[in-house]
Amino acid sequence: MNEMSIPPEPIPQIAIGLFFIFLAVLILPFRVRKIEENLEPFFLLMGILSVTISGLWSFELIKEALTAPVSIGRLPIGIFQVVLIAGLVIYRYNEQICKGLVKIMNRIGIKIFIFVMITVFGLISSIISVIVTAVILSEIITVIPIDRNEKIKLTVISCFAVGLGAALTPVGEPLSTIVVSKLKGEPYHADFFFLFNLLAIYIIPGILALAILGSRVAKISLHEQVISMPKYTETLRAVIARAVRVYVFVSALVLLGNGFTPLIVWYFTKIPPLVLYWVNMVSAILDNATLAAAEIGPKLSLIQIKSALLGLLVSGGMLIPGNIPNIVCAGRLKIKSKEWAKIGVPLGLVLMSAYFIAIVVEMYATL
Repeated sequence: MNEMSIPPEPIPQIAIGLFFIFLAVLILPFRVRKIEENLEPFFLLMGILSVTISGLWSFELIKEALTAPVSIGRLPIGIFQVVLIAGLVIYRYNEQICKGLVKIMNRIGIKIFIFVMITVFGLISSIISVIVTAVILSEIITVIPIDRNEKIKLTVISCFAVGLGAALTPVGEPLSTIVVSKLKGEPYHADFFFLFNLLAIYIIPGILALAILGSRVAKISLHEQVISMPKYTETLRAVIARAVRVYVFVSALVLLGNGFTPLIVWYFTKIPPLVLYWVNMVSAILDNATLAAAEIGPKLSLIQIKSALLGLLVSGGMLIPGNIPNIVCAGRLKIKSKEWAKIGVPLGLVLMSAYFIAIVVEMYATL
């Protein structure tokens, strides 16, 4: 997004139009069943409208929305390809994969398995990329023998952990790539380990806390029988359709995030850091990479950067559109917007409050 094309002063017509789109995106998926069942085309339409109202259509934006790149190492690989290939591999080898997972769960127990799963995937998401992590995670959760309500809770908790962990290196997700790129010059000279050094003290304890919480979700009887093989029910058509839906959803978020750039430039960037931390909860429905691109810069202090990033990262787990892992896992496990929000919003508010207290304590400790 080129901010040079955005007028320096707010234009009321554009601001009002974008505000109503924001309300539609925030409210309608929970109020209209048809929209809840068709989030991908709805968000795509809202994305197109937001860019049109903002007048920010460009060849670069269309290319970005169509390619929807994800960093895996240094290779820009499209989300559609990643989800499709991973889905096809699991479709072909699901029996062998399930047997291996069941064997591990029978050996160490489901609770320990869940703790290890959330911890490992939360940490490695910054290395193998958030999208690959999400695809594998969603398939593993389908194998865990707990009821649907517990599975929804486990999915939301796991996605919070993956969303946090992915920010530890610039290859984890677009947000971290953008932040490192914007801070690579004076005064920070951000390198590969910049975000790890900045955020690990916050993120790693958060991942471990979420892993403990996730392990407590599974209500396992003390007299539980040996875990048996689950039945794999996905068809080839469903695997391909899911890849398409994820691709459309992420492309829609690219458009929506860029379309809302005028509001971010006109209003968000002028908000005090501690207030911005809470305002960044809009990351639950907007592309957090776009927000980071507008908010983060070399003129900010480290504590300001921490505050903005943690607000974006934590709130991204609250609703399905907030993070790529949410989109992938919700699609695979057929989790609806209301079901996700019922768990994600309260958990997100608890995490936001805990991190806010930690940031305030650090701010006053450095005075």
